[in-house]
Amino acid sequence: MPLQRLNKKAWEIEFQRAVSSIDENCGLTVTRSKIGNVELRHRGQGFNVVKTIPFKWEENWGDAYTRIRNIFKFIAEGHNLKAAAELAQGKAPKKGKDWVHILESFKDQKINFGTAITEATFNKQYLPPCEMVVNVMSKKNPPTNPADLIDICVKDWKPQSVSRKHRVRAIKQFLDHAVNREGIADIWTPPTDLSSHIGKAKKGEIQIQKAGAFESDIQILDFLKTLPTDSEAKKDADAATRWFNCFCLMAELGLRPIEINFLQVLFDPINKEHYWHCTFIKKAGNGATQPRRIEPLPLIDRDGNEVKWNLMERFKSNLLLLPERVTGEAAGTYLKRRESWIQLKADMKRLQGTNITCYSFRHYYALRCHLKLIDSGSASLSMGHSIEAHHRNYPYSKESTTTNAFKLARARSVA
Repeated sequence: MPLQRLNKKAWEIEFQRAVSSIDENCGLTVTRSKIGNVELRHRGQGFNVVKTIPFKWEENWGDAYTRIRNIFKFIAEGHNLKAAAELAQGKAPKKGKDWVHILESFKDQKINFGTAITEATFNKQYLPPCEMVVNVMSKKNPPTNPADLIDICVKDWKPQSVSRKHRVRAIKQFLDHAVNREGIADIWTPPTDLSSHIGKAKKGEIQIQKAGAFESDIQILDFLKTLPTDSEAKKDADAATRWFNCFCLMAELGLRPIEINFLQVLFDPINKEHYWHCTFIKKAGNGATQPRRIEPLPLIDRDGNEVKWNLMERFKSNLLLLPERVTGEAAGTYLKRRESWIQLKADMKRLQGTNITCYSFRHYYALRCHLKLIDSGSASLSMGHSIEAHHRNYPYSKESTTTNAFKLARARSVA
């Protein structure tokens, strides 16, 4: 407990009484620090919690008292003494220009350091929510804590939607950077549990969070037959042929749309065979995928025969026409213009509750790996993601891998 000076001056007693009277539950006391400044203590946090504020211990204590009142307002909002004092002093950036600087620094960090992402990825996934943070914090009465800031920036997106999840996580990373790299007050450290900000869908409201897999090989084959590759309109026929080939590759190789642009055929001198290879590197917060060999899984037609599109031979001979630039957005746009796709998508949603997209070719490849008893490690290597990501996105694969491993173990013990 701090030592109290005897023979206090009248103004000192008045100052201390004024502070203790700010609120009946104030818990604040003031004393003179060793260097002659105002030393603030908060009884509710223990006497070991002390904060010296930049005001002299003097008879003209009006300005110090005003600062202490402001500090108490932040304490009442749930901030600790240190954070409240820093916020009242203005160390937490409130002006738009401060946040603009932090955003520029955050962009540089994401693009040039760590698991560096492309500028295009930053502009698509991080820039919109972070710019909203800058705009909100530049207003006259900005929020004073990270929870309120996040809520303001995501409230216009449906609870539990993918878009809202992405915004919440992007803002969290932005605030972490602001605190850890730019030195703003700890008060802006975002919560570790983001579930309340992401929210939950309202009862009875269906949330389509990600693409599902196709139902069968035949479903894919029947859809591909509807593409107007023989259209009298040359432009339509050319586009349909290129996208037909693209979807064949995505289905047989389990590719992400963008990986079509990074596909090549190499020769294995040991096994004396050509094989598919993808040079695409997918960067994410938990690491980056590496160039990889891809194993094909041909589809099976109604007669039980493998569908032979001769993709590799045509690709090697430059006879496999493909769209000039393939992205998920471009593939999705082409599909949305096809009546057969619109009908198939509606049927899958109505009958199976499944949302199919251009990524469904890849997801169905994963499902076929599972049905053909290909272990998760091999499937994830071919698909270009970690085994953890494979189990997270395809939960059935983890269960089946464990079950099959024990079946084999039991079979070996019997033999």
